[in-house]
Amino acid sequence: MKRFLILLSAAVLFAGCCSKHDEAPRNVILIVGDGMGVPQVYASVVAQKGDNSAFLRFPVTGFSRTYSLNKYRTDSSAGGTALTTGHKVENYHVNWAPDSSRHNTIFDDAIAHGLLTGFVVTSDCMDATPASTYGHVPYRKMYDTLSLQLAQCQHSVMVGGGYKYFLPENRKDGLSPLDTLAARGYTVVRTLDELTAFGGERVVGLLYEGDPLTEPERGDVLRPAAMKAIDMLSRNQKGFCMMIEGSQIDWACHNNDSAYLCAELADFELMLNAVLDWAEKDGHTLVVVTADHETGGLTLPSGDIEEGVNNYRFHWGSHTGCMVPVFAYGPGAERFSGIQQNTDIPNKIRALMGW
Repeated sequence: MKRFLILLSAAVLFAGCCSKHDEAPRNVILIVGDGMGVPQVYASVVAQKGDNSAFLRFPVTGFSRTYSLNKYRTDSSAGGTALTTGHKVENYHVNWAPDSSRHNTIFDDAIAHGLLTGFVVTSDCMDATPASTYGHVPYRKMYDTLSLQLAQCQHSVMVGGGYKYFLPENRKDGLSPLDTLAARGYTVVRTLDELTAFGGERVVGLLYEGDPLTEPERGDVLRPAAMKAIDMLSRNQKGFCMMIEGSQIDWACHNNDSAYLCAELADFELMLNAVLDWAEKDGHTLVVVTADHETGGLTLPSGDIEEGVNNYRFHWGSHTGCMVPVFAYGPGAERFSGIQQNTDIPNKIRALMGW
């Protein structure tokens, strides 16, 4: 009898552990540091003087292989497509298959299952990575087409720059995606204050005419905009799926500008800490952080962790083919460890969510 009770207790304990381990997340937050390879992450860890970095809060880490369907070095549209659809496509294509059909995204799946969706980025809203959440074009710079597709998509919250692409006088087709958004019940806001004060259900924040300002001129925008989006999307009892992108990490590395990179990484850390604080309190949210590719061929030949100082050395002005890191927190996080394809990430999310 004693042995039976011991075995029964062990079985109950094991079942409880498995239940927690296999719990499906209610919400998914996919965070992309565009151009953010291992050197960029470690530069941020050092700049935060080690233990203060948000990256160290993630219990699960892995790597992602980033090559596109036709190139060793992916661009952001093929990289973004892989992360949102689970398919590799040719460079410059956004959710566009070789037969010109459209690849479904995890955001399409989320909407089909009653979840709310959205994105917050520090680029314009038609840039490659945000476009991969709603668009489908054979060339990433088809901004007139993408702005119309944005105006017709089902996201509840969209925040970035690019207001000029929505004005008829700036478009070859003379159309007004702003009219389409208004007819579909969206409110377009132009400032962060308007966004954070918004009390409705559908909003597009076009906070800049073109690209958002760089850091530190932009200021603390990514963090409050992301948290506003989370606040809005989390009102849905079925859950939400969203993307947040630190877009200009990539731009800083293209420019081989270490001061610019430091400022963008510090901004990214602010957002990461806020998101993780929220996810910890919520308990039902999977947070996955990765990159579409590494940019700049960055190395860190020396530095001082106690002083938070890096010696930055760039070796290239464009993307590289290096693997990029993956960080995961929350229900199902353990599935994102190891070396994986970038296309595995959305497919693992689909499996966890039961899509």
